[in-house]
Amino acid sequence: MSSSISRLTALTLGACLATGLAGAAGAQTAPLSAQDSDPTVLGWMQGFPPPADKLITQPDSNYFSFPKLRWSVCHLREFLPTEEISRGLGAPVPLEYPSPAEFAELRAQIDALTFLPMNSDTEMTWEESLYANYTDGMLILHEGKVVYERYFGCLEEDGKHAIMSMTKSITGLLAEILVVEGALDDTLLVRDLIPEIGDSAFATATVRQVMDMTTGVKYSEDYSDPNADIWLYSRAASPLPKPADYDGPDGYWEYLQQVQPDGNHGDAFHYKTINSDMLGWIISRVTGQSVTELASERLWRSMGAEMDAYQTVDGKGVPFAGGGVTAGLRDLGRLGQLMLNGGAINGERLFPQQVVDKIAAGGDPAKFGGFATIPNGSYTSQWWVFHNDNGAFAARGVHGQTIYVDPTAQMVLVRLASFPRAQNGFIDPTSLPAYQAVADYLMSR
Repeated sequence: MSSSISRLTALTLGACLATGLAGAAGAQTAPLSAQDSDPTVLGWMQGFPPPADKLITQPDSNYFSFPKLRWSVCHLREFLPTEEISRGLGAPVPLEYPSPAEFAELRAQIDALTFLPMNSDTEMTWEESLYANYTDGMLILHEGKVVYERYFGCLEEDGKHAIMSMTKSITGLLAEILVVEGALDDTLLVRDLIPEIGDSAFATATVRQVMDMTTGVKYSEDYSDPNADIWLYSRAASPLPKPADYDGPDGYWEYLQQVQPDGNHGDAFHYKTINSDMLGWIISRVTGQSVTELASERLWRSMGAEMDAYQTVDGKGVPFAGGGVTAGLRDLGRLGQLMLNGGAINGERLFPQQVVDKIAAGGDPAKFGGFATIPNGSYTSQWWVFHNDNGAFAARGVHGQTIYVDPTAQMVLVRLASFPRAQNGFIDPTSLPAYQAVADYLMSR
């Protein structure tokens, strides 16, 4: 497989939160604005057929480079095979909204909120921040009621959007549920559950170290390095036919079997996507279900979701547990509300309160470092914990995806976006103060 195709696959899967996007998005110092890069403005894939210069295809087009990614984030299943996360056959449970007049007033007031971005002396309005961060969808719930909802770019009310590494938090949540319910012992070594892992560096890691990404495993996600492990991983995972001379691992799980050690398990947090796929394998082994089946059973069907989600798979049909989910904005809001409510929603308890308590408490901050915009943070069960005054924690993904849960403000905020650069470190200086401004406003009402 050519390096360009493997690069496309890796970028599409959204495997890395902490490193940069190679290619056009990384090299372009002054990208088009959110308004000018809107996919409807640029005319991507419009017409029957679209003009040749407006086609976005697989594998001959770099469909996840900016500005094409602004269309592609809503259309991943047109490029890659997927498996459904079914919402089942029951009627969705509607979200609660204020009256139309109150809803309009809330939007106007929130749009006009001002805040000071990090390392800046110039205030910005909330609405300005939406465009600055190339927002595709924004939903805010307060005390269980939707108080703000907007759609931009490729995303419409009935559409779905790639959530990138927020997928990890779904995987981690499923694992924590199993731990609390006694179906998974997080003190076991990986080899105790997955003997096929052989001599891989994962063999001697505990399940908890995998969940918290404190494993000592060799894996580089530096997109700018053509010899980085991410490219080997993407070649293994690609659902496209392997070339005749390919002799590497085939699929996510075969790759995990040959991972080499790097450092000691338990010493420090290292954000490496292969931990999430190792956790997905563990989950499947102990439950006898794929992560898509378990997410459907324990989350989507039970929380009253209004749309099926879907998850990309490798060439053997293994779901990408580290970044493959695409879902609707409001269903992600339901997931956030489920976390805010400590495992209950719509009057039903889906999992024990202890699951959320353990996640919200965070990991060991002494093992967490390298994220300047989250100086007091930690990471546990594949969730980011801010340890701020409001006790906020979040699911996060490249290009600006987030489910931000603020227990003090009783606020859930979901943003879907297609920011030109992958790292959230470029977006946090605007986003995190904006979230706090909304939380402060909602608490003052």
